[in-house]
Amino acid sequence: MEKLRVFGLMTLLTLLLVGLGGYVGGQGGMMLFFVIAVAMNFGMYWFSDRIVLRQYGAHVVQPGEEGGRFDALYAMVDRLRRSAGLPMPVVAVSEQPQPNAFATGRNPEHAVVCVTRGMWELVARGQMTPDELEAVMAHELAHVKHRHMLVGTIAASMAGAVMMIGNMLKWGAIFGMGRDDEDGNPVALLALAILAPVAAMIVQMTISRRNEFEADAGAAAISGKPLALASALRKIETIARGHPMHVSPSAAHLAIVNPLAGVDGLAGLFRTHPPTEDRVARLQQIAARHDVAALTR
Repeated sequence: MEKLRVFGLMTLLTLLLVGLGGYVGGQGGMMLFFVIAVAMNFGMYWFSDRIVLRQYGAHVVQPGEEGGRFDALYAMVDRLRRSAGLPMPVVAVSEQPQPNAFATGRNPEHAVVCVTRGMWELVARGQMTPDELEAVMAHELAHVKHRHMLVGTIAASMAGAVMMIGNMLKWGAIFGMGRDDEDGNPVALLALAILAPVAAMIVQMTISRRNEFEADAGAAAISGKPLALASALRKIETIARGHPMHVSPSAAHLAIVNPLAGVDGLAGLFRTHPPTEDRVARLQQIAARHDVAALTR
């Protein structure tokens, strides 16, 4: 099912770019945007992990590095991935001071899980418990298990491509460029330029929110600590709102909590993460169900 979803996103992106290329430049435009679509899909599939690590300023860590400072993190990920039935992912640390975490990579065999140095220092100072960190890492491994990383990256690329083309179409409609045949309609062109980016944002938002809820539930299953994850989400969001991260918006959806400035009001309709209070409520429901199941055994 996940492979079909990835294939569907790639196909949709390709068809969208080719179709809009044909609208803008006829057959030549179709060929140009087809080449661009193939290059984007190829690049996102094979290099998404490297691109995301660079965007977050992250580097891979191995046991024994920095005087063994991250050995406990490595061992934690190893233990959790065994519980999840996953191969060992690459472990990375981002130099960002904001506490956060993300997963990237094209599949479980080529996955990366990353925490920011701010997250690690929060644990070192005792402001986040080891159980909370474990629940966060379980969340990222749940993303790996469900192959969310590639799906989300392609969705973000699709949205970015549509916005870029939408701007081209908007200026084309304003200055009367584009199709010269009798079917050309500058009003329709302008409407397409406005609505297409909105549609792409909604697609990305829907996929990202669903992925976060699914990863939260997966983390509860892997770590067995849904309330620890709920507590960690509250702490991370509180700090993130006061100290937004300097990272590309195209990679923000991968973080466990939105690392950018908080979005409220109308802008909140297009947020890529579900409201933290909704996530906490679902995790509390999961914990309550587990308690009931334990009492009835």
